[in-house]
Amino acid sequence: MALVSKNPASGEIIQCYDEATDGQLADSIENAHNAFSAWRRSDWADRTALLKRVAQGLRQKCEDYSRLMALEMGKSIQDGRAEIEKCAWVCDYYAEHGAGMLAPEVVPTDATKSYVVFEPLGVLLAVMPWNYPFWQVFRFAAPGLMAGNAVLLKHASNVSGCSQAIEAVFSAAGSPRGLFQSLLVSSQRIEMVLKNPLVQGVSLTGSSLAGKAVAGMAGKQMKKTVFELGGSDPYLILEDAPLAQAVEACVTSRLLNSGQSCIAAKRFIVVAPVREAFETKLVQLFGQKKMGDPLDASVQIGPLARCDLRDDLHRQVEQSIQQGARCLMGGQIPDSPGAFYPITVLTDIAKGMPVYDEETFGPVAAVIVVADEKEAIRVANDTPYGLGAAVFTSDIQRGERIAREELQAGTCCVNTFVRSDPRLPFGGIKQSGVGRELSHYGIKEFVNIKTIYIK
Repeated sequence: MALVSKNPASGEIIQCYDEATDGQLADSIENAHNAFSAWRRSDWADRTALLKRVAQGLRQKCEDYSRLMALEMGKSIQDGRAEIEKCAWVCDYYAEHGAGMLAPEVVPTDATKSYVVFEPLGVLLAVMPWNYPFWQVFRFAAPGLMAGNAVLLKHASNVSGCSQAIEAVFSAAGSPRGLFQSLLVSSQRIEMVLKNPLVQGVSLTGSSLAGKAVAGMAGKQMKKTVFELGGSDPYLILEDAPLAQAVEACVTSRLLNSGQSCIAAKRFIVVAPVREAFETKLVQLFGQKKMGDPLDASVQIGPLARCDLRDDLHRQVEQSIQQGARCLMGGQIPDSPGAFYPITVLTDIAKGMPVYDEETFGPVAAVIVVADEKEAIRVANDTPYGLGAAVFTSDIQRGERIAREELQAGTCCVNTFVRSDPRLPFGGIKQSGVGRELSHYGIKEFVNIKTIYIK
């Protein structure tokens, strides 16, 4: 079976990759285990140096990698450059702080001596999506490798070129043979990898459906897991919100990666007194954004990654309109090649409509009008997801109270949009995932937290 990389802006096939055979897959896993056996005993200085070299390599070839993402999944060249820099940042961050995060912790007890150490687990499988082809990989791989593990990457089939490029980054940086490998395999082969006793854990970023499937496979094998899944992030616009600031944040967030982001703003929950002003400003600012060739530096919105994804998004829009939503802009598939979809703003959204109940993966904004703060909070939490949320208000104490005590999500922001940061834990609750990535919480997900007790 071939894995096909196709340009979503033109529909042209970029390259076809032969899928690894069962024998090649078994060899890759064994090579990873052999690399781990040595790497787990490596000095902190060696691990730090490798990540520093990887960061340097990413920055040196930033333009090449940004262009590759634009060609394979339609990311704008500007977004691609920012993504590569963030990958380099997370490598630098764990290179500088990883050793301290995993230093032994002395715990006074009745023992003569008692403490906790953090040991790597072994070979880890990373099942990663196409929307952030480099970042999703590096935010897992950097802490995983710094902790002493080995990594096998099963990337989305449509970004196989990115997968191969990431392996090449590590190879060029002097990574030990087998320590980081790209597996060219279909999703149907994931269970085969997890059944191998040399594989100790799996991290998946993707849809809730994919997460549940892999969770079932991993559960049967009792393998450690971390999942970052879908989201339907609510942004609450209260009656005292600084509207210009709120609209700017909402537009920026909704258009992250052409709207193809788990943590993009998706449901705009607006109290009635500011509804008209918010909608007017929102449409005006959206209207200033340019859609087109992702290799054009003046473009903010490229195509969606695949035509089937574009068609499913359009289905959500059409069904919502049929159920009573009003379209303020967009809503029509362009009569041109590629998987493009225009910025679309829907209002009068109610429960039961697809854009209320489902995750929308593309540049579609759903405006939900509520009476007051209490109803805004209820609607925000009325979702199976719990990845991110934001609230906009001129009263900072009010915003902090709502973010801290009321909103049900892994990351809650006040007067700004949700984003990930290597210094802070990232992840969700409910159907948005299990476990955390980034910060010291993330590096400790795939280690044996071992107690040493001496009497």
